Amino acid sequence: MRKLLSALLYTALVSVANPGVADVATAEALRTGDMRKLIFHPEPVASSDVPFMGEDGTEMTLADYRGKHVVLNFWATWCAPCRHEMPLLSALQDTMGGDDMEVVTIATGRNPLPGMQRFFDEIGVDNLPLHTDARQSLARSLGVLGLPVTIILDPDGNEIARMQGDADWSSDNARAILATLIGQ
Repeated sequence: MRKLLSALLYTALVSVANPGVADVATAEALRTGDMRKLIFHPEPVASSDVPFMGEDGTEMTLADYRGKHVVLNFWATWCAPCRHEMPLLSALQDTMGGDDMEVVTIATGRNPLPGMQRFFDEIGVDNLPLHTDARQSLARSLGVLGLPVTIILDPDGNEIARMQGDADWSSDNARAILATLIGQ
């Protein structure tokens, strides 16, 4: 009980001093189930400006998403855990996506567009982007090792948390964590 009261007092004090830090501390404290794999950084980490290919064939960077929280997922068509996770990311986009938060998916490595479209069709996903990082340049610049990897970016484009492996992003716990970060 004493530890809980100390944690709540700490969170309240940090909230007054720096609301962004308090949101991260509160979100981190909410992790249960497979969301325990979500590792928050002590301080925001600068992301990458390495370009990737947008689904419409234009070159993009993560800066294109500044101003909103981003749940950035690296995946591939051959990745079995990605097949499990992608519909859950799609459900998250359905329930929370908008002006404050967006799920952004980037297929890294050799993933031809027809194969990516077939992958999404087979698992019933129609609301996530088919961006690509064919040479894995963006993935490498962000230290992505293995798939899937999900990175949470703050509105300034900084990495605040990362998860290796798949998770239920449509769970109440995941939504509570993201709602805390977004301030909803």
